Amino acid sequence: MDDDAPDWTATNGPPRTPDDVTAENPYTLPGFFDALADGVLLGVRCSACDTRLIPPRPACYACGSRDLEIERQPDTGTVISYTEVARPPPRFVDLAPFTVAIVELGTGARLTGRLEAAYEETEIGMGVRVTVRGPDELPDAALSHEEDWPLHVFEPV
Repeated sequence: MDDDAPDWTATNGPPRTPDDVTAENPYTLPGFFDALADGVLLGVRCSACDTRLIPPRPACYACGSRDLEIERQPDTGTVISYTEVARPPPRFVDLAPFTVAIVELGTGARLTGRLEAAYEETEIGMGVRVTVRGPDELPDAALSHEEDWPLHVFEPV
């Protein structure tokens, strides 16, 4: 991940009013993907219940609190579950079959994504690294607002 990226964690907290919900805010999907394009994986930590959420959002889905802090996530983790996708959405049909994994990062946050390893070679406990694929490295987006978004992919370490 990119250490020269802007400090995406320097915020005034989650959006509290509709005017605060902007594409630049890292608590929104566009802000999350802008940070990801810079090589920065963001999540939030709920101060009320200590839940980690990826992507960031303005309220905790575990307890409903808005007392959240944006935090940079590590780019390594461990596979805790996985499956093979044989019939993917149209955007990814040329990649099928492929492996999708749930990865627990060092902060305890969990992230789902495509794993660049054959299903038969994947194991629970396998170490992985998060890498970022730019829009030019991906199949065509299904929705126009996704055309410029990067995508995270896990690679075995």
